[in-house]
Amino acid sequence: MKIKTSKPETLWHAKTMLGEGTLWVPSLKSIYFVDIKKRKILIFNTRSKNKKIINIDKEIGFITHVKKNIFLLGLKSEIRIMNLRNRKILKSIEIEKDKPLNRINDGKTDLVGRLWFGTMDNPERNIRNGSLYCLDKKLSLYKVDTKYYIPNGPAFINKNTFLHTDSLRKIVFKIKINKNYNIIKKIKFIKFSKNEGFPDGMTIDSKNNVWICHFGGSCITVYNSYGKRIHKIDFPTKNITNCTFGGPYNNEIFVTSALKGIKKKDIKKYKFSGSLFKIKTNIKGIISKSFNII
Repeated sequence: MKIKTSKPETLWHAKTMLGEGTLWVPSLKSIYFVDIKKRKILIFNTRSKNKKIINIDKEIGFITHVKKNIFLLGLKSEIRIMNLRNRKILKSIEIEKDKPLNRINDGKTDLVGRLWFGTMDNPERNIRNGSLYCLDKKLSLYKVDTKYYIPNGPAFINKNTFLHTDSLRKIVFKIKINKNYNIIKKIKFIKFSKNEGFPDGMTIDSKNNVWICHFGGSCITVYNSYGKRIHKIDFPTKNITNCTFGGPYNNEIFVTSALKGIKKKDIKKYKFSGSLFKIKTNIKGIISKSFNII
């Protein structure tokens, strides 16, 4: 099946410094995303076109849905379960209190509702201080992998196999775990070349193709399950950061971008930087699982 995609449509010129964490919540007909550096959750209702911004007290790497108005937030040094309607904090889990300069970056729930997320050195000092974690439904935390510069992804092939990125190394890894969360196989799946930018957020469709955002590369590229590039979508801005399938038929892709790192003289050229985009395609995504909590 040959992939077809529409031209990117700008849904919201939100001017995010570092847009990330795309999340489609079908029951709320809304796409959620975050601005890490401006400490904001942004919500776009695709039916009403209403926009809402919620300010958060810490840098926020991602958001995922639990149920109704309850969400799980990946914050600097903290996983927080929170009711976004009344702002009540229901649970807080401290993360890496021994690494005060680290923060949580990208995170997503897998096909059985477990949360996977990575940490990184917040000042971006070019040190491999980041790790990959999994949080299960009992809120037990597992450290699965270490020595990341900037972890991104993840995207899930099945219960035990997923893709995960170290953006600075330009490598997308394919990782297989056992039931004890130990890695039993880890290979380089894709390596970006010098002029392609950096692999950032990604998602997998119903045919097991992976859609990868290029930070600094102005595009999303699609690879099949063998790691062969089969499609490319160009965007009118430089830093494409995160993507997820959604919409009423799960054949729309919502995409975030970033102003971060764009020089003032280039802002006019990349005037849609920091926008939320939408593209339509002839292939469906895998419906995201809410975080499964006991």
